[in-house]
Amino acid sequence: MNRSQLPASAGAGAGAAERPAWRRVAMPSEHGGWGLTLEPPLLALLVAPSWAGAAIGVAAVLAFLARTPVKLVLVDLGRHRRLPRTRLAAVVGAVELALIGALVGSAIAAAGGSWLVPLLVGLPLLALELWYDARSRGRRLVPELGGAIGIGATAAAIVVAGNGAWQLGIALWLVLAGRACVSIPYVRAQVLRLRRGVPMSASTVAIQIAGVGVAVVGGVVDRSVLAGTVGVVAIAVAQAPTVRRPVPPPKILGLRQLAFGLALVAATAVGVHLAG
Repeated sequence: MNRSQLPASAGAGAGAAERPAWRRVAMPSEHGGWGLTLEPPLLALLVAPSWAGAAIGVAAVLAFLARTPVKLVLVDLGRHRRLPRTRLAAVVGAVELALIGALVGSAIAAAGGSWLVPLLVGLPLLALELWYDARSRGRRLVPELGGAIGIGATAAAIVVAGNGAWQLGIALWLVLAGRACVSIPYVRAQVLRLRRGVPMSASTVAIQIAGVGVAVVGGVVDRSVLAGTVGVVAIAVAQAPTVRRPVPPPKILGLRQLAFGLALVAATAVGVHLAG
């Protein structure tokens, strides 16, 4: 999701400069990424809860956190420089990656390794995002979509680890991928309207329509997620009229997307349980 910020005031810039060094290297600046990262494990755990699934979900959140220090290290190395932040980021990233490894190991011990398959399928998309990050281009549409769709693989992994059906896991992933395609281009377009007065492009609309199509495929793969498919369609329909209205502040855009995401997770989980 677009996390581009509006030009900050002098006071805001001073406040950002006073942030502790550890926070600058450890905490993601992409506030919208939290929702897109948390939705897959939350949905999957509501559908197929398990201790192994919980470990996978925590690992997914840690992977989102680890992206920030890893990105800083890659950028600094690519520019042939070693700053104090480089060393700190390397330490923070190493600790987080070690924790991810421990969580993955515990999930394998508890549920076997079959759940790794969807993660391996989604890994190239996450690698694509990291490739853009290393070149300081992580806020472009391609890496943002790739990262959001790639992290959605954790939903399928958690379902499989919880002894759920493969087709259910894949269907949940497709619904979440559709949600990402509907929401990320929309938010980016709205921020561009707010900052530069640029109208929404035809390609942005096309990606949103494709997102609805992906969610529909999810409903075909497993009918129990049809509530999720309807939810993605509802998000697209709710957003459509707003492209001609005044753009609200980015904070309001983010809160709306958070509400949409939580509603989608709740509706999809309820629909799966009712269908079962």
